[in-house]
Amino acid sequence: MKEWLKAHRPLVAGAAVLVLGGVAVLIVALLRATPGPPVATPSSTSVTTTNTASSSSTTTTTTARVTTTSRTTTGRTTATAPPPLPFPESLRGKDISTLPTDRKVVALTFDAGANAAGLPSILRTLAGQQVRATFFLTGNFAQADPGSVQAILAAGHRVGNHSMTHPYLTRLPDNEISGELARAEQVLMRTGADPRPLFRFPYGDRDARTIAAVNSQGYVPVRWTVDTLGWQGTSGGGSARRVVDRTIEALQPGEIVLMHIGSHPEDRSTLDADALPDVITAVRARGYDFVTLDALLGAGPTG
Repeated sequence: MKEWLKAHRPLVAGAAVLVLGGVAVLIVALLRATPGPPVATPSSTSVTTTNTASSSSTTTTTTARVTTTSRTTTGRTTATAPPPLPFPESLRGKDISTLPTDRKVVALTFDAGANAAGLPSILRTLAGQQVRATFFLTGNFAQADPGSVQAILAAGHRVGNHSMTHPYLTRLPDNEISGELARAEQVLMRTGADPRPLFRFPYGDRDARTIAAVNSQGYVPVRWTVDTLGWQGTSGGGSARRVVDRTIEALQPGEIVLMHIGSHPEDRSTLDADALPDVITAVRARGYDFVTLDALLGAGPTG
């Protein structure tokens, strides 16, 4: 062995140098590979917008952007106030049955869901008497008969939301109530009518939960002081005279009168339309004038 080492001394020396050099390289590599503190991965947007800096400056710049965005987002989330109500706070949680006024004014309101058989007569009467009214329309009605909606608007009347399909809302969960209002609003807006923030419950069917659900959609529900029952038709024992009498018997400052524009499904009578001229005459004879439901919104009584 000694003789072999003497004979191959240069080779052994070279191998030793190589081994020591390899160990040194490995030690240096390990020292350089020691990980630093973790850096947040930048978003793809930040990477594409940073295209001139070195690797280290890119990391610093991106981290700063992410932090700033986070602070801004966090600040916006915690500081954002709820949007203002589109109706007076005093109306929250209520289904309004009379206008809050001492003035001798009456609001005529008309619901529409079935057909528009009485509408031409109603619009002629209102125009002749220079009275403005409020019409609560379902989305289905507006979708089937946009021309009637536009005729109401062209005559200068106010439009309100009466749901999309006229269901009993107390039987629906909150998300379906929201859908009913939103869909009706979209259809009405396409005809040029903005119903906000006036809403009327189909069938007058409501409770505290459904009123809150309607409020959350930016609407205030409006009921009525008196239902003329004209919708019952002649087959239900109704008459134009009864429509007038019921309106006058309930007469008071801020009275809201519920009428309908459609005909009875069986006898085809349109008692509210027929009685309307006498209703207006009788109300005025008692010193009253007419307003729309915009009087609820702080705009003052609007004739």
